[in-house]
Amino acid sequence: MEGINQKIAGLLGTSAEEIVMNDMVVNPLSRNAYLAVSRGRGPEAIPVLVRVKAGGELEAVSLDKVKFSRGELPDAPVDGVVGEGNRQSNPRQESITDIAFFQDRILIAGLSNEEFASTLRAIPFPFEKVANGTSVEIYHGAHGKFETRSPIRTFVPLNVGNEPSLIAAYTCTPLVQFPIKELSPGAKIKGKTIAELGNRNRPLDMIVYQKDGKDYLLLANTSRGIMKISTDNIEKAESITAKVADKEGQSYETIASWTGVDQLDKLDAGHALVVRKGEGNSLNLESMALP
Repeated sequence: MEGINQKIAGLLGTSAEEIVMNDMVVNPLSRNAYLAVSRGRGPEAIPVLVRVKAGGELEAVSLDKVKFSRGELPDAPVDGVVGEGNRQSNPRQESITDIAFFQDRILIAGLSNEEFASTLRAIPFPFEKVANGTSVEIYHGAHGKFETRSPIRTFVPLNVGNEPSLIAAYTCTPLVQFPIKELSPGAKIKGKTIAELGNRNRPLDMIVYQKDGKDYLLLANTSRGIMKISTDNIEKAESITAKVADKEGQSYETIASWTGVDQLDKLDAGHALVVRKGEGNSLNLESMALP
């Protein structure tokens, strides 16, 4: 589907420049795609959920009469700008940077108001009371230091050996393993850095898939193309604990034909659905054979 952002703009009665694509997921049963978009920009932007049916029909999903439960983060950062110059940011906007459903829990990555601001949460579903998150520390090989304030950008649940784990990608670009059993309220844990994938780079989205009996990670990012990352022997990998010049750890290959990908999700056993840049400011929705 060419110009998916333009078609969504037409559906919502606005221009393509006023549409921000925040995330995409595929329902594994119906194969319908759901796009989380913002109509407008800045704090006044209106969030909209758009469904793309298998035949290409678009519709805005109304949540007016949908049953729901609500969980509020008790330790989210205070709303306000911090830092100076081009390093200014509002940590409140990164309270949630990625989210996934795993077994009977919602896994959430983001920032908190704790001293170790980088946080993971495993919240039982349906929601009852949401406790404080788990503070996480990692060793960032490209920077040559331990870090506690950089948020996870994207993650996937993955069984490493027989242990349910979370594989997380950070900006500039460490790949880190966290055992899910260690995510308990108020705890402080240290992740295992299993790869450095090159600095000056921001992860965008990640999926896990199987091919020829092996698990692979597929990572979209801003400046190094789509990375197909091997999961071989992650459970035996040595943690990176010293500064590295550029890349180290789990091996990967760059999929040259997958250009301009901003969002991706698994469509079926052999294909991914992606949102990627087309001509000009156009964004296209495409199914692509998994590499």
